[in-house]
Amino acid sequence: MSLEDGIPLSSAMRPERGAMKKVLVTGAHGFIGRNLVARLRERDDICLWEFGRGSRPDDLTAWAAEADVIFHLAGVNRPPDVREFETGNAGSVQTLCQILQAAGRAPRVILSSSVQADLENPYGISKRRAEQILSGFSHATGAPVAIYRLTNVFGKWCRPNYNSVVATFCHQLARDLPIRISDPDRELELVYIDDVIEAFVGELTKTVPDVVFPVIPVSQTITLGQLGTMLRSFGTSRRTLVMPDLAAPFARKLYATFLSHLPEGELAYSLDTKVDARGSLAEFIKTPHGGQIFVSRTKPGVIRGNHYHHTKTEKFLVLEGEAIIRLRHLEQAVVLEYRVSGGEGRVVDIPPGYTHSIENLGSGEMIVLFWASEIFDAERPDTQFLSVKMPVLAENLTREAA
Repeated sequence: MSLEDGIPLSSAMRPERGAMKKVLVTGAHGFIGRNLVARLRERDDICLWEFGRGSRPDDLTAWAAEADVIFHLAGVNRPPDVREFETGNAGSVQTLCQILQAAGRAPRVILSSSVQADLENPYGISKRRAEQILSGFSHATGAPVAIYRLTNVFGKWCRPNYNSVVATFCHQLARDLPIRISDPDRELELVYIDDVIEAFVGELTKTVPDVVFPVIPVSQTITLGQLGTMLRSFGTSRRTLVMPDLAAPFARKLYATFLSHLPEGELAYSLDTKVDARGSLAEFIKTPHGGQIFVSRTKPGVIRGNHYHHTKTEKFLVLEGEAIIRLRHLEQAVVLEYRVSGGEGRVVDIPPGYTHSIENLGSGEMIVLFWASEIFDAERPDTQFLSVKMPVLAENLTREAA
C-alpha cells in the first residue's frame, strides 16, 4: 500500500467544505482505509476527504491544511525494493508533517503503525522512523497524536496473498483450493477490522494531548492449525448445511471474513430438495447446538406429519397458504386445532409427546418453515407415526385453540 493507494474520487463525489468537522484519510482505498471511509461516510457531522491513488499532491496539501483530524493510513508493506520502506512509510509521514508545519496547522493525527516497529527489519525500522517523525511534530506544535501499532488485522476487503494469512486462507478455501500450514502450532494474534475502525472513529471525539499509543481492546490468539480448521468448516458448511458454532464473537467475525472472500458468481448454492406426491421438502440450515431449519411446499388437501417425538421439539411457521395444525396428547382424546395463514406470522410450538399434523386447506401450494431442536439422525430419528385423529373414537372432542 502506497501513499496514493486507492481509487481516485471524482470531484462530484467530494463533499463540500462547511462547518462540520473536516477529516482527511490518506491511503483511503487500502484495506483499512476502505473500511474506515465506509464508516465515516455513514455520518452527517463530518466533511470527508479521501486521498488515494490518482489524487493529486495538491489535494493533499489543500486538505491537510484545513483538516481537523487526519488518519494517516498510507504506507508500504511489500515493495519490490526495500528502500521504498523508508520513502513510503517514514517519508510519507515526513511529507505530511512538512505540509502541516508550512500551513501553521496542528490537527489531531492518527497513525496506522505496526507491532514490527520494535523489530530491526527494514519494514519495522521504517515504521519506527515514521512514529518518531510524527512524535517530533507533536512535541514541536502541540498536535495531539495517536499511534496504533497494529498486528494481523483481518476482515472484509483484505487482500489475499499479500500480508494477511487469514485473507489468503479464506481466498483459497472459498475456491476449494488447498492451504499450506508449515507450523500448525504457530500462534497469531488477530485483530478484527471493525474493532480497529471502532477505535479509530472514537478518536474523532478524544481530546488527549501529546502522543499516545492506544491498544485495540479486542484481539484473539489462535494457532495456524486452529485457524485452518475453523475456516475449512466454513467452506464445508455450504455442502453439509451444518453451520459452525458462531457463539463466540471471534467465530462470527472470522465467518463474516470468509464469506467476504467468496467469488461473486458463487454466492448462491442449491439445496437438496426431496420431491414426492405431497410436494417438496428441503433442509436449509443445521447447527450442532441449535437444531435445524427446513422448508416444505405442500399441495392442496395434503396432510403432513401424523407422528410424535419423545424429546425433539419443533416450531411451524406458515409462510404462504392456509393451514390447520392439529395436535393431540398421547394420553388424551382431545385434538387441538390451530388455523394459521401465511400473512399472520404466527408460530406454533410442537411439544414432545404430542402427535401432530399440518394440512393444506388452501387451493394453492402451502409453504412452511420448520425448525427442529435436533438435526435429523436416521439411526435415532425420534419419530413415531400415530394419527392425530383417533379413528376408533368417533366422539373425540375437538377444541379450537386460540
